[in-house]
Amino acid sequence: MWCAVGSADNYVHSFEEFCKETFYNRVRKDDYNADGYLEGVEVVSMDYRLLFEQYRLVPDVVFILDPPYLSTDCGTYTNSDYWRLSDYLDVLKCLQGTKFVYFTSSKSTIVELAEWIAKNDFHGNPFEGAKVYRQHVSGVVLNYEDMMLVKAA
Repeated sequence: MWCAVGSADNYVHSFEEFCKETFYNRVRKDDYNADGYLEGVEVVSMDYRLLFEQYRLVPDVVFILDPPYLSTDCGTYTNSDYWRLSDYLDVLKCLQGTKFVYFTSSKSTIVELAEWIAKNDFHGNPFEGAKVYRQHVSGVVLNYEDMMLVKAA
């Protein structure tokens, strides 16, 4: 399955359909010239948790983050555990006291979530001690678990 912005359901099912999409069907006739663009910049690639720990107190370090957008469909990722809500929250925790550029979109609710957490001084897990009941749901395009959490006062 090919992802393409602009189609009716945001997906196309063949390369031919993909080529018809105007958003992606833009071939540059000239190469970009990026000579010296990243001069003096050290690019590091590692697990973000290790990266933050290693560089969070180093002056002049700016973290650039472009995680999947919260509240958008991550169903096309090959690993269903690829990026979860806890990952977003871990990143927010790492950002405290650092310089950063964080990419998101108006479809994402990460800014609203962060504002709510700050406004409500939220602590603890309200589900701690609750019994979890799960029911697997599957079908042609469905594959998930319905969950019911029950906690007696």
